[in-house]
Order: sequence, then structure tokens, then C-alpha cells
Amino acid sequence: MRRIGIAGIGNMGWGMARRLQACGFEVAVRDIDPAREALARDAGLAVLPSAAALAACSQALIVAVVDAAQTEAVLFDDEGAAVALPAGAPVLLCPTIAPDDVERCAARLAARGLAPIDAPMSGGPQRALDGTMSLMVACAPSAFERARGVIEALSNQVFRLGDRPGDGARAKLVNNLLAAINLAGAAEALALADRVGLDPAAALAVIERSSGQSWIGSDRMRRALAGDLAPRAHTTLLAKDSRLALAMARAAGVEPALGAVAAGLFARACREGCAALDDASLYDWLRRHG
Repeated sequence: MRRIGIAGIGNMGWGMARRLQACGFEVAVRDIDPAREALARDAGLAVLPSAAALAACSQALIVAVVDAAQTEAVLFDDEGAAVALPAGAPVLLCPTIAPDDVERCAARLAARGLAPIDAPMSGGPQRALDGTMSLMVACAPSAFERARGVIEALSNQVFRLGDRPGDGARAKLVNNLLAAINLAGAAEALALADRVGLDPAAALAVIERSSGQSWIGSDRMRRALAGDLAPRAHTTLLAKDSRLALAMARAAGVEPALGAVAAGLFARACREGCAALDDASLYDWLRRHG
């Protein structure tokens, strides 16, 4: 299985496309942004005019768009991929979307004789590029085996979460709710360090070698302190993901107190100018509003 289609080449999709290209796969792509498609052409990737055209030349499809609406459109619109993929083709569902949406998409794909794989990702564009991002995989064993070569090329951190599509999404939302809590906490703590007269960079150095350390806190706060807010992960994404995580929790009869606070901070930051910035922008936003 060497011909791989990728629908959506934003930051993560682009990293995956380049990773598979470097591993010797034939990669074709489709994106709604002409600038992203131009970037792909410059890198020697095939660019197709529709999701259906992409599917027709692919043995497996990776969906790496932003949300459930885009996922549905890519797969099931009039020029969607589902009608054009060969029988038995694996379809990796990589966006962070609600478990119910994953289940619906997986059922529709399976009804067409395709092999749905719930496979949300985590780690950022650089880790997607170098094959070290996390993949949280839930699918039938036969689907996993069919796509094993692609999955293992994409990630050396593959977590098999069982056979039920939707469980990858559940694990991703649990992870991302904690990521939102950790990032909000790190930003708040460094804003406090600044307010009480500490050098925030010195405070971050202490945190990184002490009990307050978190990966996302270190990664984002280094960028924030350098003034580097070019979006690798837009603030809107953690706002969306934390909102979805809370909805999942409430459906299970749970009200995560810290998660609700973090989700509220990201939602407010988006409304007040940070939506298109990297989520590291939460630090400056809290310095102004804390």
C-alpha cells in the first residue's frame, strides 16, 4: 500500500504528507486553501481537484481537516471521497471531533465496504514531520493490519485503544482537556511571575526542572516569551477540543471543574483577539486580563 491520499494539509496534514513522502510513499493531497496546494506542488506532491479525485488515485485516505463538518464534507459530499475509494481501503480519521461523529462516519464508511480507522493525532507539526507524534488508534484488527505500514511510518508512538471507533476520539479529548488545563496553568503561573517582579524566563527555567513542569507548558511558554505567536496550533483548536471534551464528560454525567475553567479561558481568549494566533498567546492575554 504505497499510494496515500491526504485530505487537508494544514499544519498537521502537511507534516504527515512530508513524512510519508520522505518514507517513500506516493502522496497526493487536496486542500480548500490554494496557498496550501501551491506549497504541496512546490514540494513535488500531486494535488487533486476534489476529494473524489484524490480517493480515486489512492489506496488509503488520511482525513486531516479541522472539524466534523469538514470531515463529513470530505467523505460524503457530492464529490466526496467515500464513493471513489477502492473496496476495503483504510480511511484514517485524524481530526479531533466528538466520539459520536467518529462513530457515525465509521458506520457510513463500513457500510460502503471501506475500513474506518479512528486515529486522532497529537504532538504538533514538527513531530508529525519527524514521525514521533502520538496516534490514538481504535479500529477493527483487519483495518489496522491493512494500514499498518502507513500508521507505523507516521508515528513511533501508536496507542491501540481497541476495536471500537470513537475510543480514539475519547482518548484524544481526555488528553486535550488536560493539555488545555496544563497550558492555562502554565500561562497563568508565568503571568503571575511577571506580576510579582520575577523574570518570567527565569521562572520558566525553574518550572521546567521542578514539579510544575509540563510538556505543553514548556513548549508554548518558550514561544510566548520569545514573542513567537506564529500559529502552529491556533487558539481556536484548544477552545474547540476543550468544549468537545466537556460535552463528552457531561454526557457521561461528569462536570470537570478545572476543565471548565480552562475551556472558559480559551473561549474568552478567542473572542478577544487570540483566535488566529498560536495558543501560546494565552500568556500575553492573561498578563493583560489577569
